[in-house]
Amino acid sequence: MAAAPPAFAATNPRSLSAVVSLAHFSLSSPSLLPGPILRLGDSPAVRVRAVASSSPKPKGELRGIMKPRRVSPEMEAVVGVPEIPRTQVLKRIWAHIKENNLQDPNDKKVIVCDEKLKKIFGGKERVGFLEIAGLISPHFL
Repeated sequence: MAAAPPAFAATNPRSLSAVVSLAHFSLSSPSLLPGPILRLGDSPAVRVRAVASSSPKPKGELRGIMKPRRVSPEMEAVVGVPEIPRTQVLKRIWAHIKENNLQDPNDKKVIVCDEKLKKIFGGKERVGFLEIAGLISPHFL
């Protein structure tokens, strides 16, 4: 015996067509569908997501940690340029650490600072790798 259709389908034909057209999507996990949730008809059981038509952001505009920022003279001595994104600063600091073998051999999570790194890390002799992101912040002007 075939299962009876949901009760809302008999009262609202638009809801039934939405259920049929979205049968391949799992309605229990609406995050699979992009956009805001819209309700069809009076039925709270059927949820459909529509793609919002907003103006696209310009692709050339960099923001946040990807936007190049001016750096202090101490930071410039390590990274080599006066203006650089935060992500690239971290990459260049790690490259400097690797090139000069500045990781503690017993604990690779600790950096033993040379003179250049001491200037940007507040004069500390040793720095944990999780501290680096916080210690470079004052060097962005």
